[in-house]
Amino acid sequence: MTTVAAIQMVSTPDVAENIASARRLVAEAAAGGATLVSLPEYWPIMGMSDTDKVAHAEQVGDGPIQQFMADAAREHGIWLIGGTLPLVSNDAARVMNTTLVYQPDGEPAARYDKMHLFGFEKGDESYNESRTIVPGAAVGTFEAPFGRVGLSVCYDLRFPELYRAMGECALIVVPAAFTHTTGLAHWEVLLRARAIENQCYVLASAQGGRHQNGRRTYGHSMLIDPWGEVKAQLAEGEGVISGELDADFLASVRESLPALKHRRL
Repeated sequence: MTTVAAIQMVSTPDVAENIASARRLVAEAAAGGATLVSLPEYWPIMGMSDTDKVAHAEQVGDGPIQQFMADAAREHGIWLIGGTLPLVSNDAARVMNTTLVYQPDGEPAARYDKMHLFGFEKGDESYNESRTIVPGAAVGTFEAPFGRVGLSVCYDLRFPELYRAMGECALIVVPAAFTHTTGLAHWEVLLRARAIENQCYVLASAQGGRHQNGRRTYGHSMLIDPWGEVKAQLAEGEGVISGELDADFLASVRESLPALKHRRL
């Protein structure tokens, strides 16, 4: 058995404040026995405007956000999936929205740049991530001791072809900052669908609450098993959820219903 944890935050415009919160929550997850921990999307900064994150973009391998993640992975001896942070892109006005993974020794293990950029218009709500983010172009996975882990972020959840391109994973992670409107409608059903169709565990770490900029994120961080059952969940507010990855159960699901072997396309 492997214990994994998802951290839920209500991030602020203050990077130092968010790092302090993440430090405390990662320690809590590790103390609970988790050997793999995921932070949510935008955990280091939820600015008063979308452009605020551009000023805090870091070069790869340098900066306080990355230093914290490397140190936390090393201190607790865990695999740390760093939600997303802003990295410098080739466009000075935009950033990469990037997931970085750190090994238990604190060394970098994988990188995934969010591929699908959220756009939404309904009533007073309006979002267009492409204004401040450059889309990624490559699928992201890494090999953990228990199997392959697929990397995705938030809006990626609506594009099942991305998950097929990952190959057979034991776990898929989904750091997110789903809006309350779209989360209420679609979050759980999409997460459960990804778990069922890929016959793997899904760990979703979310932003969850009312932010200083007025935005309300949906929360409901959760762990879902390969049969589509929700094993742990946190509705709103800051906190940690955890649960076990059962390799025998995963194998039994794939053996009794070998859908992955029955694919024709």
